[in-house]
Parts: sequence; C-alpha cells; structure tokens
Amino acid sequence: MLTDCSSFGPAYRNFKVKEGVYVPEPTVEFPADDPFTKMTPIRGKYKDIKFDDTYPYLDKSLKFKIWHFIIYCVTWFLAFPLNRIRFGLKIEGREKIRQNRKLFTNGMMTVCNHVHRWDMICVLQTMRYRRAWIPMYAQAFNGKDGFLMKTIGGIAIPDNFSGLRKFDQALDELHAKKQWLHIFPESCSWYGYAPLRPFKIGAFNMACRYSLPVLPLMISFRPRTGWRKLFGKDTPLLTIRVGDPIVPDPSASRKEEAARMRDLAHKTMLDMAGVVSNPWPSSID
Repeated sequence: MLTDCSSFGPAYRNFKVKEGVYVPEPTVEFPADDPFTKMTPIRGKYKDIKFDDTYPYLDKSLKFKIWHFIIYCVTWFLAFPLNRIRFGLKIEGREKIRQNRKLFTNGMMTVCNHVHRWDMICVLQTMRYRRAWIPMYAQAFNGKDGFLMKTIGGIAIPDNFSGLRKFDQALDELHAKKQWLHIFPESCSWYGYAPLRPFKIGAFNMACRYSLPVLPLMISFRPRTGWRKLFGKDTPLLTIRVGDPIVPDPSASRKEEAARMRDLAHKTMLDMAGVVSNPWPSSID
C-alpha cells in the first residue's frame, strides 16, 4: 500500500510514500515549478560585506577561535540535548560512520536535505560534532545570523571571480588538512517539505575534485506525540538516517562521475525516507 500526498498541493504532485511513512501537512504553499526558490528571508539588519579576495573565508583570528570554542560548548551541552527534547531527534544508521572510518581518513563530504532550521544541528549531532565546514550562499552572511553561521563552520560562496579564487584556495587548505565538508545540495531551505528537491551538481564536482567519499543523510518527520506536544502540536519530530558512502571513481571523467554520484545520492536518500514516487528528478541543471 502507498500513500498519495498529491492532495497537499501542486508541489506534492505525484508524491507517494510507503504505508506508515508520515508526511506533515504543509503550513505554507511551496513553489511547484522552481525548486531553488529561496523561501527563508535574511534575518535582521542587512550588512554589505564584500565577498572578494580580501574577505577571510577561513578566519584564523584569535577572536574567531574563541567564539568557535564557545559555540562548540553551547552546541554540545545545550543544542544537542534540546534537539532531543524539543524535536525528538532520532539517529538511524550511525554505525555506518564507524564501520567506514578508514574510508574517511583523508576527509569526506556529507549531504542532506534542507528542511528545518535545526537541520545543521542534526547533521553535527549525527557526526558527533566532528567539525564540518559548510559552504553557504554568501548573502546569508549579511544578516543577523551571519556570525553564528561562520562560527559553526560556514564558508561564504562568493559570486565574483576574485572571491571564487580565494574560496577555492580555502577549500584546498581544508582538504590538505583532511577536513570534513557538509553541503545542502538542494541549495536553500524549505521548512517541513517532505519530497526531495533536485540537487545542484557543484557539491559532487567538489567531491570528485578532492576524491572525497559522499555520505548521504536524510531528514524525515514523525508526528508529535505525548509530552512533546507541549513544545508545539503542529511541529513534527525529526529522524535523520545515514546511508552508505558513495566513493568517486578516479578513472571516470569528473563530469560523468559527479552526475553519477548526484543521482545515486538522490536515490539513496529517497529510499531511506520511504519515498516511492517523488515530484522532482535528481537534477534540472
């Protein structure tokens, strides 16, 4: 038996899940034609930071290091327990990280759907706060949350040549240090959206460039029950699942291999979520 969710609106067309899979009823109208529409406005007063070759994509200042340590402590001792209590976070398949730890010796990349304000917390909690660097749209750093995003590992993706050159140099440095990367390949957040949107190819080009295995993660929802209704009856609980790592083939062309990894990651994440028919393909690039 399948559950057809098309009644939720055009953005859920042909969306079908296995029986027993919970799909929260949308509280906003999602776009049906453009999966990369930005639905989350930049919070707070807008700043005009120039993301060029003078911007510190990797901040090595003492101030940043102090703030990163503070945010690390707040995340570990406050956000992680609160995520368990408020959103009932469940983590499934985490043993795959331990089983493949040798594969991640020289670095790795995680990818996840972008569907919740705390989804990055979910990712970090799954990885047991192994520090992950997160490339993000530069404009988001101009808002109220910009400094916080940077201290948890955010790296601004510039939109000009000089900035992109420095951004690439920052990634080269991180790879040399065998750091882990995380990317939301849907590119922007749609809170509470159950289907999986198309993926941007850039994340997988990056994985091929640095020969990084890609670990798919998938956030899905559960109905709020019991005492957790005290934190909001209409806000679903969260489950994040860990898939098997996808390893790039060094003998294949980067273009073909990036497309293969993107398509396989997309399919793996749909399977983990119990999705049988999805309204979006893996790519519309």
